[in-house]
Amino acid sequence: MKKLNYLVNGLAAVAFAVTFSQCAGNSGQPSASNTPVQGGLADMKIAYVEIDTLLAKYNFCIDLNEAMVKKSENVRLTLNQKATELDKQKREFQTKYQNNAYLSQERAQQEYNRIVNLEQDLQNLSNKLQQELMSENEKNSLQLRDSINSFLKEYNKSKGYSLIISNTGFDNLLYADSIYNITQEILEGLNARYSAKK
Repeated sequence: MKKLNYLVNGLAAVAFAVTFSQCAGNSGQPSASNTPVQGGLADMKIAYVEIDTLLAKYNFCIDLNEAMVKKSENVRLTLNQKATELDKQKREFQTKYQNNAYLSQERAQQEYNRIVNLEQDLQNLSNKLQQELMSENEKNSLQLRDSINSFLKEYNKSKGYSLIISNTGFDNLLYADSIYNITQEILEGLNARYSAKK
């Protein structure tokens, strides 16, 4: 508690000293705080982009998403096919075991171990493919962000915005006049650049 009091008293002393030095230095000359500040809020040119709309209508993003859906579907089909084959082998083993079709207990154990290994291999494959999908998704996100950022840098050379804000639903921007919304202009520019590259 004493440390807190010392800290509060110390901060109060510093604030008092700063205030005193500002008052003492004021000799009828206009100070920096009395003159208009260039580059202040009044001079800022601000716009915002609706990210939801951009992601839904930017052709590069649409193509990336379609490619990811296809890859995810291929992974799912591959894993389902292998799981179906494994289930078939398990059922066959179970049937043979119940009917005493194996020549020895040792041979039954070998077959059981083989199926357990296949199951582990399938689990490892599943983990590997899922990891690859996640990695590719991260790579795509970076490509998308880089694409938008590089376009905005070029776009802003002629527009001169001080700040371009992203808005997702109502997460970041509680209110803004629609005249500051440049989403359509950015979307058209991004799609035109993407079409030219294709």
